Amino acid sequence: MVLVIPCLSHCQSSLALRVYAPPSRQLLLWTLSSHSFKPRRKHARFGVVADTKSASLLDHKDGEEDHKVLVGPSTDEERRGERVVADYDWTEEWYPLYLTQNVPDDAPLGLNVFDKQLVLFRDGNGNFRCYEDRCPHRLAKLSEGQLIDGRLECLYHGWQFEGEGKCVKIPQLPADAKIPRSACVATYEVRDSQGVIWVWMSRKTPPNVGKIPWFENFARPGFQDVSTTHELPYDHSILLENLMDPAHVPISHDRTDWTAKREDAQPLCFEVTERTDRGFAGWWGKEKDGSMSSFLRFEAPCVLQNNREIVDKNGERHYFSGLFLCRPTGQGKSMLVVRFGTTKRSPVAKLFPEWYFHQNASKVFEQDMGFLSSQNEILLKEKVPTKELYMNLKSSDTWVAEYRKWMDKVGHGMPYHFGHSTISLPKEPAVVEHAPAGLIAGLSASLPAKGGIGTMHAPNLANRYFRHVIHCKGCRTVVKAFQAWKNSLSAVAVALAALAILVSGRQWKALLLVSASLCSVGVYACSTAIAMNTTNFIRTHRRL
Repeated sequence: MVLVIPCLSHCQSSLALRVYAPPSRQLLLWTLSSHSFKPRRKHARFGVVADTKSASLLDHKDGEEDHKVLVGPSTDEERRGERVVADYDWTEEWYPLYLTQNVPDDAPLGLNVFDKQLVLFRDGNGNFRCYEDRCPHRLAKLSEGQLIDGRLECLYHGWQFEGEGKCVKIPQLPADAKIPRSACVATYEVRDSQGVIWVWMSRKTPPNVGKIPWFENFARPGFQDVSTTHELPYDHSILLENLMDPAHVPISHDRTDWTAKREDAQPLCFEVTERTDRGFAGWWGKEKDGSMSSFLRFEAPCVLQNNREIVDKNGERHYFSGLFLCRPTGQGKSMLVVRFGTTKRSPVAKLFPEWYFHQNASKVFEQDMGFLSSQNEILLKEKVPTKELYMNLKSSDTWVAEYRKWMDKVGHGMPYHFGHSTISLPKEPAVVEHAPAGLIAGLSASLPAKGGIGTMHAPNLANRYFRHVIHCKGCRTVVKAFQAWKNSLSAVAVALAALAILVSGRQWKALLLVSASLCSVGVYACSTAIAMNTTNFIRTHRRL
C-alpha cells in the first residue's frame, strides 16, 4: 500500500537559525528547496539581501545555473510537492549478521541490529541458533557466556539454554524443584544463505524466506570472492551513502590500489532505471568514457551491490560483483560485510595472500573513517533533513540523493532515520557497551584517532584489530602465526648472537652472526606483517 501526502518541509522552521552561513551558501540552500518557499519569505528570513529587485534577478540567474549542476526533484510527486509513503516495518526484514565461515565453533557471538542485542552460536548439532542477548534471570549478557555440549551457559549463575531458548539447567534450584516455564530466552530465526547468516528480526510475523537476498553472480560457476567484515564507528546510512559514492574514490583512496588516482577525479554519468518501495537501481560510468557499464542496485533494508559484465576478445563473458551488506548496530555504529568476487581473477592477484587484501580493505575504511564520523556527528547535531545540509551534484551524488529520498518513503517504519526531506531522531539513548578495563585500555580508548597506545586488544572501534581481526578467523590465525614466528626467531637470533661471542674461530663467528642477522630480518618481516594487520592507516597527502 502506498500513500501520497503533502510534503512538509523542515526548512521553514530551521532556516531562521542558519544565518551563520555565508550568503552564497544560503542562496544555494534556498534554491534546493525553492518549491517549498515564496521568494519574499526568503529575504525576510536571511536578512542578507538589501536590494529586492536586483536580488531577484540574481537569484533567478543563479537558480538556473544551480539546477544545471545540482540534483533536483526526480519524480512527479516530488515536483508537485507531495511525499510518497510506503508500508514498511524494519523488523519484517532479513539482516546480515555474519560471514558463515567466521562464526566461532566453540563460543557465542554477541551482535546488534539497531539497538536489539543478539547472541549467535552453533548448537551441538552444528545448527545456528540466535537468542536475545539477555539472560532472563538477571539480564546478564549471554554472549559473555560459554558453550557446554551445545548448550549456551550464562556465566553469571550458570543457567543453561538450548534449542528454541528452553532453560535446561539452573544450578541453584533444589533437587526436587522444576525449572519454571518462564525461564526461557526469546529467539530469532536465522538462515545460512550463500555464505552469510541472516536474521529475521520480527518475533510476531513468521519469517518470509522469499525476502532473503539472492545474488546471481555468487552462484555462477567459477565465481571466486574475497570477503571481509568490518565494524565501523558511524551510522549504517552514512556507510551506505559512502559506498554508493564512486566520485570520492580517486580522492579519498588515492594510490590505495592499482587503480585509484586523484588525477582521475572527473564528472560521472548516472541513469536511474528502477525505483520501488524497496530501493532503486541504475547504470553509471565515467563521463569521458562515454558509456555507463556499471550497474548499481540498492535493496532494503541494507544491501548494496555494484555489478559489471565484461566480454573479452574471445567473446567469453566475465562477471564482477562488489557486494556490501551493511547492518545497523546502534546509534553511530554499523557492521559491514564486504564481498568482492569475479569469474576471472587476475593472475597477479593470485600471488598475494588473502590477509593482504583484508588489510588493504581495512586501510580503505580507515581513510574514510574520520570524515564519515564527523558527518554522522553533524547530522545528529543539526537535526534537519539532508537537503538542508547537502549540495548534491548531478555529476557525482545521484545515488546519494536517491538513497535519502528512499528513506523519506520508509523512514517512518524505522527506529530513526535521516531522509532527504524528513527525519525522525533516535528515541532511545545510545548505550556505551563494554567499558574498557584497566589503565592502558582506558588510555587507548581515549585516543581513538591514533588507534590507542600500542595495545591492539583494547576495545576501541578506531583500532583495526578490534574492528576487523577479531571478526575474521583467517586474519586471527595469521596474526597468531606471525607472532609465534616472531618470538621463535627472536629467541634463535639471541642464542646465535650469544654463541658467536663464545666461540673462538672466525669462520664460526661469521657464520653465527650471519645466521643471527637472517633471523633478525625474519623478525622484522613478521613484525611488519603483524603491523599491516593490526595498525591503523595514517594518511599522507599527495599534491599534484
